[in-house]
Amino acid sequence: MAYEQLATDILANVGGPENIRSVVHCTTRLRFKLKDEKKAHTDILKNMDGVVTVVQSGGQYQVVIGNQVADVYDALLKIGNIAGEGIVPDDDDQQPKMSLLDKFIDLISGIFAPTLGVLAATGMIKGLVALFVAVGWLTTKSGTYQILFALGDSFFYFFPIMLGYSASKKFKVNPFLGMVIGASLIYPSIVGLVPSALAQTGAKPLYTLFAGTLFESPIYTTFLGIPVIMMSYASSVIPIVVAVWFTSKVEPFFKRVLPEVIRTFLVPFCTALVVVPVTFLVIGPLSTWLGDLLGAGSNALYQFSPVVTGAVLGGLWQVLVIFGLHWGIVPLAILNISTLGYDTILTLVFAASFAQIGSVLAITLRTKNKKLKGLGWSSFISGIFGVTEPAIYGITLPRKKPFIFSCIGGAVGGLLLGLFGTRGYLVGGLGVFGIPNFINPKTCLDMTVYGALIAATVAFVIALLLTLFFGISKEDQVATVEPAAPMTPTPAETPAKVTPEIITSPLSGTLAPLSELKDPVFSSAVMGKGVAIIPSDGQLFAPVAGTVSLVFPTGHAIGINSEHGAEILMHVGMDTVQLEGKPFTVHVKQGQAVLPGDLLLTFDIEAIQAAGYEIATPVIITNSNLYDSVAPLISTGTVSTGDQLLTLK
Repeated sequence: MAYEQLATDILANVGGPENIRSVVHCTTRLRFKLKDEKKAHTDILKNMDGVVTVVQSGGQYQVVIGNQVADVYDALLKIGNIAGEGIVPDDDDQQPKMSLLDKFIDLISGIFAPTLGVLAATGMIKGLVALFVAVGWLTTKSGTYQILFALGDSFFYFFPIMLGYSASKKFKVNPFLGMVIGASLIYPSIVGLVPSALAQTGAKPLYTLFAGTLFESPIYTTFLGIPVIMMSYASSVIPIVVAVWFTSKVEPFFKRVLPEVIRTFLVPFCTALVVVPVTFLVIGPLSTWLGDLLGAGSNALYQFSPVVTGAVLGGLWQVLVIFGLHWGIVPLAILNISTLGYDTILTLVFAASFAQIGSVLAITLRTKNKKLKGLGWSSFISGIFGVTEPAIYGITLPRKKPFIFSCIGGAVGGLLLGLFGTRGYLVGGLGVFGIPNFINPKTCLDMTVYGALIAATVAFVIALLLTLFFGISKEDQVATVEPAAPMTPTPAETPAKVTPEIITSPLSGTLAPLSELKDPVFSSAVMGKGVAIIPSDGQLFAPVAGTVSLVFPTGHAIGINSEHGAEILMHVGMDTVQLEGKPFTVHVKQGQAVLPGDLLLTFDIEAIQAAGYEIATPVIITNSNLYDSVAPLISTGTVSTGDQLLTLK
């Protein structure tokens, strides 16, 4: 039920199902493509219980949830009546404009994100099997090894089929047709035609194309007399993606020209007969060569200076994670393993997650804030397994220095990984489960593994010590500052104790009921009960004695927790978050104790109105559910700062 309520709130604040083009999820994030991002209430979402933060990057509106993202995603699809794996049929042909980088990230994440969970899981099994062989618990000839190895290797070996499905969903073609194309590439008799396999049998090529060049290709078979340059497509990435993209151009053509009564079977029939031969004759060889060049290029960058490359990637990795740009590197690692047999690029960021949890542990050990300590331990535990978004958004990034120190730790860790020449031989688990990724299939436990362990340990210790001595503020050492955002829903929390009190007016102006506000989030009282005030001057004062619990980065809204338990939110104007803080000047900070009448905020009414925004300011009690009654003492007319405004019983 907690996930359903959270999903309901998220759905309402992204603009409803009618504003969603598609939504998928990765390890920690809901990744929306919205028709109009301006309709989303980003400031409300960022401060919602159960939401870590919101990131707008790569053409996506990313709502970071944490470890429970899959449960929230399922509830979201159910409540929003969203079918088709989170894709909502468009009611128009208009598509949001995106930069080339945004399009690339959107394409990569859309194709690879659905596969990574199972890819990592099977990779972990393969890694553990390799570990068991290395320590002598299994032999490669045992039945146990054979079955577990098949389980671990199957997903990656048959990757073209898996990508055929996910790429088809992205390019909007028949997903089973995409799977058939992928299966054709790795059909057993086709695999047997690969030159390396035929050479072992003593077979001689019919002739050789491009002899004496980088693309020299022995020809063993033909299709309708046309030479076929056979490639090994097991575990490949680029050929199937390009083939499915080509399918998205061919399939619509046959849908247009074939009679509707026979489309069901003739469209896939004709499409497959065109796409599969073209893939073997043209797309497969060209995209394989492209993959080889990309792999060689990334390896050349590594060979140029593994130390510098490691330091740069290790230090910047968490910055890339914040904006979701790490998707551009993940497929490159998969490509390297399929073409080179190992990866040196993604390997260099292995220590970054350990640096992050080093900073988190330092804050967790030193803080006296119980809620921050609880969030710290949960973020630390999830970070051990490589999921660091809760730690980044909830703890280190809002405090800046700890995040910088974790980046320094990641840079040192990446430097050491480059120095030790560490390589990854499979795409497996994250965090501690990623250690078996470095086991060399031929030499087992060597400096690749030991180097990864040393780098992770050093990165962890550096970030821990730097944060302990230089990164913890005085506010975090006392029980005053609330963490920036909770990581997960907490349905079992005990309600806070509240006592009756009277809230005074934080503004001078004209009263209005919440129901008259145009913003449905406030007018429906979903955020809490209260009143609205149309201010006559640009000053907002503390209505109670308490602690500033929330200061929005744009300065347009402030929250206060009263000493009697009331949680009060004052939001100046409607949609004024779009003004990016220009008309607002904040005079307090989060965690600061205030008394009634203390100046919290000043704002320029004329500038807000000139920009086309309303100045009606809701004053709401966000924990209204804990009171029997939240009622205005004055319902109409004018009110002055300090007048009794609301009674809470």
